[in-house]
Amino acid sequence: MTDLENKVASCLLSIKAVFLKPNDPFTWASGIKSPIYCDNRLTLSYPEVRNVIEEGLAQIIRTYYPDCECVMGTSTAGIAHAALVANILNLPMGYVRSGAKDHGRKNQIEGVVPTGKKVVVIEDLISTAGSSIEVVEILRSAGANVLGIASIFTYELQKGLDNLANANVINHSLSNFSALILKAVEEKYIEEDDLKKLKAFQADTSSDWQNA
Repeated sequence: MTDLENKVASCLLSIKAVFLKPNDPFTWASGIKSPIYCDNRLTLSYPEVRNVIEEGLAQIIRTYYPDCECVMGTSTAGIAHAALVANILNLPMGYVRSGAKDHGRKNQIEGVVPTGKKVVVIEDLISTAGSSIEVVEILRSAGANVLGIASIFTYELQKGLDNLANANVINHSLSNFSALILKAVEEKYIEEDDLKKLKAFQADTSSDWQNA
């Protein structure tokens, strides 16, 4: 666990952007029973945490995507983060809608279309990575050279990792599931006995992880 992964995990837990309930799981829209629920939009409401997140995302771009010429947010959760990071880096910014507008110019990409530009996508959360990959493909179809994704948090689900690899998309996250659950035990958000269930969920969301 890096210092930044640890710090971001602690921040997310402290503002209740992440809930861990291995004995009373949440139900995702997909129907998956999950012991974890993330709402990284909450980071925008806490200036100290927000600064950690935005400076961290900017550092990811400086480190892993130094040739970046434009940042593009995912709709809707990535838009504000993309704007803040673009301001730090003094770069152009735009965002990609989940679908084209049905009025006006019927845009799906908002802002100047980054044709021929080296682009980094800003995302708040990576689970199966389907929506993130869709954004990347839309930008690629518009002629952008997508260098990769910078995200706040990843569940590290194997399906997500496989989907990113198959789409030839790189992702770098500020923190991750592994760091978060260890921090949650350390800070007494959960008991150490809960780790087995949490790790079973991460290994296979479709399995009977609740009985691990």
